[in-house]
Amino acid sequence: MTDSDLVIDVRGLTKIYGDKRVVDNFDLAVPKGAVYGFLGPNGSGKTTTIRMVCGLLKASAGSGTCLGFDVITQSDEIKANVGYMTQKFSLWEDMTIRENLDFVAQMYDISDRSHRVSKALEGLGLEARSHQLAGSLSGGWKQRLALAACMIHDPKLLLLDEPTAGVDPKARRDFWDSIHDLADQGITILVSTHYMDEAMQCDFIAYIAYGKKLIDAPSAEIPARVGLHTWRVEGKKLREIARALKKNPAIEQVARFGTALHISSRDEIALQKAIAPWQNDTLLKWSKKEAGLEEAFIHLMTSAKDNFS
Repeated sequence: MTDSDLVIDVRGLTKIYGDKRVVDNFDLAVPKGAVYGFLGPNGSGKTTTIRMVCGLLKASAGSGTCLGFDVITQSDEIKANVGYMTQKFSLWEDMTIRENLDFVAQMYDISDRSHRVSKALEGLGLEARSHQLAGSLSGGWKQRLALAACMIHDPKLLLLDEPTAGVDPKARRDFWDSIHDLADQGITILVSTHYMDEAMQCDFIAYIAYGKKLIDAPSAEIPARVGLHTWRVEGKKLREIARALKKNPAIEQVARFGTALHISSRDEIALQKAIAPWQNDTLLKWSKKEAGLEEAFIHLMTSAKDNFS
């Protein structure tokens, strides 16, 4: 991949408030047309990083480009070409859907406003509700309106900060269908989330905790890079097994997944030895499985160091 293929290419981005490094030496390279996920718990630095990338917040250190513009000195040019959707609904609740979109189009000085607004309404299925006040919309419909407003000026890059927080599962699925449709049109999308099922829909994932990037790779490659071996067990003695194995230093992770327990370690031989005493129990059902994204991220989070401790 050449530099010209990258929509975002930043190195060493750091943000310091007082004596705290909220984001510490962050590198990121995002190719054109990718859906790139930022996964991490609340307070991990995802929002701060996104704001530095799109020019809304000046980095304390670091350098790089976004859409070919310098993230330190050309923030105005970046903002003009980016659609940014915040966690909290930030449009005007006492205006209709159409009025909101028309007002946003005016702010971007779009000449063919009426046509562009109609196109945005149609693209996200908002035509039938165009005269409804934004304040009366459900979370899912507010989300669609916010996305339409982000797209009104035809940005090349979308930055979505926890876009599905507080909406129901169906609205989340519909939203992600829209995201993939946009990516198919060549729009690059950087999205932060703490939902594992959403991260799995991304082409690439950067996992961030306590201001540090722990891993950054194509989503399908992350479990193998972490290197965990995992066994799954179902039955009636899961609490007993969990208590015992959590005391074993060779076991790196014991996690409940629905009615099963997943037991993981990077040492396959030590893992096999640890679970051997229970494997002949007829009340238990054991199966070896490939470690998935969730096991990988639980492992990464466990090993992360809190930058506010």
